[in-house]
Amino acid sequence: MKARSRRPYLVRAIYDWTLEHGFTAHLLVAADFPGVKVPLSYVKDGRITLNISPTAVVNLNLLADMVWFSARFGGRSQEVLVPYGAVLAIFARENGEGVVFGEVEHADPADPSAPPPGDGPRPTTPPPPSSGDEGKSKRSHLRVVK
Repeated sequence: MKARSRRPYLVRAIYDWTLEHGFTAHLLVAADFPGVKVPLSYVKDGRITLNISPTAVVNLNLLADMVWFSARFGGRSQEVLVPYGAVLAIFARENGEGVVFGEVEHADPADPSAPPPGDGPRPTTPPPPSSGDEGKSKRSHLRVVK
C-alpha cells in the first residue's frame, strides 16, 4: 500500500509555524496544474505566489485535498483553489524559510480512490468552517516546553 502524500501535512505545519512566529505565509503554485483556480493576470511563467496570511485572505481552509480561500486581487474578491499537488513551496516571506517541493505531484494512477486530475466539481461556495470560529485563523494549541 502506497502512503498518502505528505504535502498537505507539511503545508499545514509550515503555515502554523509562520503564524506562531508572526511571519507571512506564502505559497508558490504551479498555475497550470489541473484544478488550480487563480487570477491568471497575476501568473508569471506558469507560477503564482500567493500570500495566505490571515490579513490577506478570507475563510482560509486547508482541506484534505486542496487549499481554498477568497482574496482581493486588483480590488476584486476572487475565489482561489489550489490542489496540494500544485504547491511548489510554502515559505515565510520575512526569511524565506519553509519547504520547497520543487515539482508538482500528481495523484497515484494506481490508487483507485484517487480521482483523475481535473475531475470532479469545484466548490463554488466556501466549505463550512471546520470549527465554530468562522473567519478566524487557527492557531496551534501546542506549545514548546523546555
